[in-house]
Amino acid sequence: MNHQRKLSGLATLAAAVSLIAVSAANAADTIKVGVLHSLSGTMAISETTLKDTVLMLIDEQNKKGGVLGKKLEAVVVDPASNWPLFAEKAEQLLVKDKVSVVFGCWTSVSRKSVLPVFEKNNGLLFYPVQYEGEESSKNVFYTGAAPNQQAIPAVDYLMKDIGVKRWVLAGTDYVYPRTTNKILEAYLKAKGVKQEDILINYTPFGHSDWQSIVADIKKFGSAGKKTAVVSTINGDANVPFYKELGNQKISAEDIPVVAFSVGEEELSGIDTKPLVGHLAAWNYFESISNPANSAFIKQWKAYTKNPKRVTNDPMEAHVIGFNMWVKAVEKAKTTDVSKVTDAMIGIEVPNLTGGTAKMLPNHHLTKPVFIGEIHGDGQFDVVWKTPGLVPGDAWSDFLPGSKDIEADWVTLKCGNYNKVTKKCSGQNYE
Repeated sequence: MNHQRKLSGLATLAAAVSLIAVSAANAADTIKVGVLHSLSGTMAISETTLKDTVLMLIDEQNKKGGVLGKKLEAVVVDPASNWPLFAEKAEQLLVKDKVSVVFGCWTSVSRKSVLPVFEKNNGLLFYPVQYEGEESSKNVFYTGAAPNQQAIPAVDYLMKDIGVKRWVLAGTDYVYPRTTNKILEAYLKAKGVKQEDILINYTPFGHSDWQSIVADIKKFGSAGKKTAVVSTINGDANVPFYKELGNQKISAEDIPVVAFSVGEEELSGIDTKPLVGHLAAWNYFESISNPANSAFIKQWKAYTKNPKRVTNDPMEAHVIGFNMWVKAVEKAKTTDVSKVTDAMIGIEVPNLTGGTAKMLPNHHLTKPVFIGEIHGDGQFDVVWKTPGLVPGDAWSDFLPGSKDIEADWVTLKCGNYNKVTKKCSGQNYE
């Protein structure tokens, strides 16, 4: 009897070991893709959609047979709009979950939080949102706009087409608005705008009491010169900001607002009456009509099973980044980060507005730039666009500390090479 029990126990143990081996083999048969977007907190209004976008792209790729003959497996985490938690979750994805690539972050403070983690662990991050520039990491591909692909063209449009003479630079108090506004302030002064015609204001994340700030904007705009607001306000603070503009009877004709962080997703489900006529600058709008965009919109509504779900610019950036990553992995015939990173340079994929996105040696893309006017239905009517594609510039030409810096991961093998001193002052290829 004892002998039988031993045999039975050994059989059970063998079965368990076999099951573990099969599980390990199955795990090795998938390529893990990290999704690092806030699903709660102040940025969930913008980031939840990006998580859904990546899941849709993974699902679609798996229907095509996956990548390198393996299915893609999403590993989703929620850093909850908590910037230190972004770093913890990034570490978890890279070290514990061993993902091959991560698609994630929205705010620059979250990207700055995870950057050391990706560089230390040689991870790969695709960052899909417009940002302040002044960065080029070997471990990051920036698929959103640099300032010369959004902020500078928007100011040019306001100056030349609308005749704006006074400028309110309003932002959320963190690195992206502060650095972008530093660039814009230098640019405006280079164009002859005086300091007294520039008003700069910052508010915390989730700010809700806009009464006195909007009153200051109204007063600033009453000096007899055409005034505009350039907004780098992020997240759910936009809702009470625009509502207060309406409360104080500030129309788009009086003081137009051009926003860099308000798109179709932020407008869905809110009363858009106070926003009608105001502007946004992006590299994509859902309203742009062409076959690629029509197919994407149809795919998105079918995937979400919701005909009211909208598309937006950072979603397109994830589409471009994901498709580029797939092409790079297939080109390199491996998910090895260093080999995929090398393979990424020069890769081209169609964007959703009728052109082509190309990955440049500075890890930024070529992009068109559009100015859209907000309609009552939460969509945008394109009122201006660049004649062609604009190559992303990692370092601003308008900041004294940046104009001599160049990013080039192919020839110079450096993200911040000083053309005057001929030295690379940061991370570089050894």
